[in-house]
Amino acid sequence: MRGLSSSFQSSGDLIADRRFEWARDCEAKGDLAAAADLMEQALEIAPGYASAWFALAGLREKRGDPAGAVAAYRQARASDPEDRQGASLHLMRLGAEQTAGMPEAYLRELFDQYAPAFDTALQGGLDYRAPALLRAAVGKVCAARGRPMRFGSTLDLGCGTGLAGVAFRPFADWLTGVDLSSGMVAEAKRKVIYDRLSAAEMAQFLTAEAAGGALHHLIVAADVFVYAVDLAPVVSACMRALDRQGLLAFTVETHGGGGVILGDKLRYAHGADHVRAALTAAGLEPLHLEQASTRTENGVPVPGLIVVAGSASTLPRSPS
Repeated sequence: MRGLSSSFQSSGDLIADRRFEWARDCEAKGDLAAAADLMEQALEIAPGYASAWFALAGLREKRGDPAGAVAAYRQARASDPEDRQGASLHLMRLGAEQTAGMPEAYLRELFDQYAPAFDTALQGGLDYRAPALLRAAVGKVCAARGRPMRFGSTLDLGCGTGLAGVAFRPFADWLTGVDLSSGMVAEAKRKVIYDRLSAAEMAQFLTAEAAGGALHHLIVAADVFVYAVDLAPVVSACMRALDRQGLLAFTVETHGGGGVILGDKLRYAHGADHVRAALTAAGLEPLHLEQASTRTENGVPVPGLIVVAGSASTLPRSPS
């Protein structure tokens, strides 16, 4: 999703904002030098102009000045402590800072902006197939255990506009969806498939569910954990909100090495060892773990893992 335009935050000064727009116009025409000059003029007028610092960083990258880009990204973050444009992620991507978690305000703003076009973008050019792959994987696990593909309560974690909800609705007596973005939740409501929808941060929601005794028989996270740097905390939170015989099914993007890396598209890729370690730490057993791509980018399948897990204390390992 790096191709999305960053959210514009006005400087509060009309002249500075006009310089910003003129700079964007020059950039669109390919005149990067003029664009950078105009962006710097805007910043002379409004030194705390976060959007201009962020845009200037991008221009400096394009002009082959990574050190200048790093300095501008740091100024963008300093001008907007919530980091709604994700400057810290670009600092990680450029190797200027260690890999860490994503700013919550950035994710909320990004997906609020993206919500109206989400379904078209994923199912069109990206050939998105995470919900179908997860549904097939859960079906395999159920068949291997001789249990029906039916769940009393299903939680669609990071539900987005409801694409996974559509896939799992026929198998759920009660379907709950939760997403950080209120814009995504509003789009999900249009599908009229959920019994309950909430706009909330997923770890906080899971903690509240467990504290209230609301346990789920299936928790699905389709293309959600790519925004979590460390899977252990969120997988453990899922475990606490999971029925003793329940299943956790999720996708991640992956890479050939160990640990976690931040990709150029600003999503985390988790090594298979990291996934297994997170499951083990939570007391979960991988019942199904296979390599499969959930999307295509620039005509190339993105490497991924499809995972279904259950409590290690109640479910024996089954072959993938």
